[in-house]
Amino acid sequence: MLPPKKQHPKEKSGLHPRNKHRKRYNFKQLIESCAELAQYVKLNDYMDESINFFNPDAVKTLNKALLKHFYGIDYWEIPKNYLCPPIPGRADYIHHAADLLRFVKTEKENIPTGNKIKCLDIGMGANCVYPIIGNKEYGWLFVGTDIDTVAIANANKIIEMNTSLKGQIECRLQPEPKSIFKNIIQKDECFDLTICNPPFNASLAEAQSGTVRKLQNLKHKKITKPILNFGGQNNELWCEGGEEKFVIDMITESMQFATSCFWFSTLVSKQSNLQTAYHALKIAQAIEIKTIEMSHGNKISRIVAWTFLTAEQQKEWVSKRWG
Repeated sequence: MLPPKKQHPKEKSGLHPRNKHRKRYNFKQLIESCAELAQYVKLNDYMDESINFFNPDAVKTLNKALLKHFYGIDYWEIPKNYLCPPIPGRADYIHHAADLLRFVKTEKENIPTGNKIKCLDIGMGANCVYPIIGNKEYGWLFVGTDIDTVAIANANKIIEMNTSLKGQIECRLQPEPKSIFKNIIQKDECFDLTICNPPFNASLAEAQSGTVRKLQNLKHKKITKPILNFGGQNNELWCEGGEEKFVIDMITESMQFATSCFWFSTLVSKQSNLQTAYHALKIAQAIEIKTIEMSHGNKISRIVAWTFLTAEQQKEWVSKRWG
């Protein structure tokens, strides 16, 4: 006899209203899109179909199925041990970023779509997920950057293997690891939006410690060896000074490109880093700052966005570029 069915967790109500992943995964439909997923789908403690989210191969295959089913991506692979991001959270950032472009000080309140909108993804990674979702949901053009040649090569392969992505996403290698916009934004080039998911930790040891702590909380038992179910290279997981320094550096460098971008934005995962970011933005003399809170299960993160354009400059930008 099967054990009594437990009360099912609530749906992902914290996700953005336009996020296609608010509802529970329909594994029957996902398997129809990606037959490879079937081997990983089992009944969980709630007697519902699910996968083992501690199995990196299962997580990667779920991503392949989601990208195929919801976004029409026929080919998606990442090198071993590279970051395999959770799709619902990545989609949430894109939708909230779209709202940034929507609420400009003009009479136009619709979200601008199509290839007249150009976005910059800082630290795209090998997975290319932000540009894929942004292009498929809103038709935006993307430039994705990374300091890792393997990541750039893999993202280029994803684009090459999916006809619908060709000419929509451009990958650029950042030759100076400590630079962010320099070498990437070209003379007279303009972006309507920049996005970034900065490295979270300040060292490899800190990254591993955080993973162990997360696993212990989830499994309710002592863990000694960190298993990165979402993978990640060193530069994807940590950098000198961690998220705090990376965001400060980004804000500082954005001043040099104040008129090259409408909205700059970045994720800020640690609540404690917000005040530091606000201080840096005050020094940079940002005209307008927005903080958007996002909720993914028990995890709370936020997008911090800023612009150096005045209200009149914003109207002029929209008139010339979005017309």
